[in-house]
Amino acid sequence: MATGHFKQGIAGGRLSPEVYAENFSDLHPPLDAHEALVEADRCYFCYDAPCMKACPTSIDIPLFIRQIATGNPIGSAKTIFDQNILGGMCARVCPTETLCEEACVREAAEGKPVQIGRLQRYSTDIAMEEGKQFYERAAPSGRKIAVVGAGPAGLAAAHRLARYGHDVTVLEAKEKSGGLNEYGIAAYKSTDDFAQAEVDYVTAIGGIDIQNGKMLGRDFQLSDIVKDYDAVFLGMGLGGINALSAEGEDANGVVNAVEFISVLRQARDLAALPIGRRVVVIGGGMTAIDAAMQSKLLGADEVTICYRRGQEHMNASEFEQDLAASNGVTIRHWLQPKRVISEDGKVSGIELEYTALDGDKLAGTGETVTLAADQVFKAIGQSFVPASLNGSGAALELEGGRIKVDAEGRTSLAKVWAGGDCVRAGEDLTVTSVAQGRDAAESIHKALTANGRA
Repeated sequence: MATGHFKQGIAGGRLSPEVYAENFSDLHPPLDAHEALVEADRCYFCYDAPCMKACPTSIDIPLFIRQIATGNPIGSAKTIFDQNILGGMCARVCPTETLCEEACVREAAEGKPVQIGRLQRYSTDIAMEEGKQFYERAAPSGRKIAVVGAGPAGLAAAHRLARYGHDVTVLEAKEKSGGLNEYGIAAYKSTDDFAQAEVDYVTAIGGIDIQNGKMLGRDFQLSDIVKDYDAVFLGMGLGGINALSAEGEDANGVVNAVEFISVLRQARDLAALPIGRRVVVIGGGMTAIDAAMQSKLLGADEVTICYRRGQEHMNASEFEQDLAASNGVTIRHWLQPKRVISEDGKVSGIELEYTALDGDKLAGTGETVTLAADQVFKAIGQSFVPASLNGSGAALELEGGRIKVDAEGRTSLAKVWAGGDCVRAGEDLTVTSVAQGRDAAESIHKALTANGRA
């Protein structure tokens, strides 16, 4: 992110190195062995396991917690990795408060669920730190599969395919692998370069060749890899950024929140990152919360999130909203951007219109409010860019602006599967992408063999 994107005078370096380190330290420090045993002992090991049903990857949660309780964290990690090879990152970034922990019987009974996410991290961290690999590649199958994108969906697909003995080539547009795990998650949720450690762990099985700097539509075409490989999995995520649709949004100081988070994640010196004094974030999802939180942690004086609907409609979980508020972020509802105010081409404020529901439709009321701002972040969602598909776009059917797939991840194009954020299926979560990549790999394996048998 070039400093030219910002109003002159917006600067970083407002805080001491010690404060930056504290602000961006681990949000949920890992449990130690005693804490893990105590927490595991709180699990009722329910026979119907509502937590397991709430997990998109269907991890056997009661089993892995019982394994921790009996002093077997390595066995616990295997139970997790059997279903979710990216279980370490999911333990850090999953909105467990709206998934497994919300379904926990302890939550219903006493409002305090078993800390499933932290227990999952406890086991997976131990296994990864010890370099414990649970899977060996099957005998070479002679089959070659191309995976487009080294994000959660692509890595999960690649690992499962490699387990079956297939040779996997992963084509990744960015310099680093990991996708949103590397570039799109708040820095305080994934510390110590964990995303890259996880990539190394996943690829240690062998048979996975990751080629970075290879972008679909620029460096290779879908039509070519369909010819060159036995199967193709598309997991390239979303490349487009939704516009504010507000007058003046091209002003210097209006910044894409995804890009901001990406640059922050790669920054070696947090003090060097320019940040506004008065920051306004437009949006109501996790990206909006992450951008707002990190703006405040970088030293912004005032940070306000403006969302066009009510609190109950926000995609960000209640936990994340409370976390932002507890760190000094103001969240305002029923406001949509109307005009970015600028002086000499640089943001000085933003005019917003109050909104209300007219039946099921959202409508502006005509009443406006103006907030002073020297930086505005756009966090109103991303979109799939079908241009990268080139001539294959006609054959590859889209639905709702993303790639249409069936229950197994098959697209309308022969030999091509897809999963992750680029498809219209489920929520845009790391854990959902992992499940889709894993399940598509199983479907690919079946298609390339005699119903899954060599």
